[in-house]
Amino acid sequence: MGKRFLTVATAVILNAVSNGYSFGFDIVDVTGMPGGTVYPALRRLEEAGYLTSKWEQERVAHAEARPRRRYYEITRAGREVLAEAVKRYRLLGTLALTQRPEPRSSRT
Repeated sequence: MGKRFLTVATAVILNAVSNGYSFGFDIVDVTGMPGGTVYPALRRLEEAGYLTSKWEQERVAHAEARPRRRYYEITRAGREVLAEAVKRYRLLGTLALTQRPEPRSSRT
């Protein structure tokens, strides 16, 4: 199997996860991309082995009166492919999401 290349959008999503944005709505919010782009990309990134995910406990979501969240984490392979994407897409390096602002509540 040859090297897989990430699209710019997928690289931005992977970059967001690598910077601590760990669930779908948070990633949608920080990237400005629609959910119809983010959620399928997260699924494909996980299938490719670049992300892992786990569902939060039902009681946590219930206590906050919201749906359960699926939390994503970047893998070593994900870090490697992201590093290649950053080299390829110079703009991605300037989109450093290193300063994590306080997350906004999705339910206000």
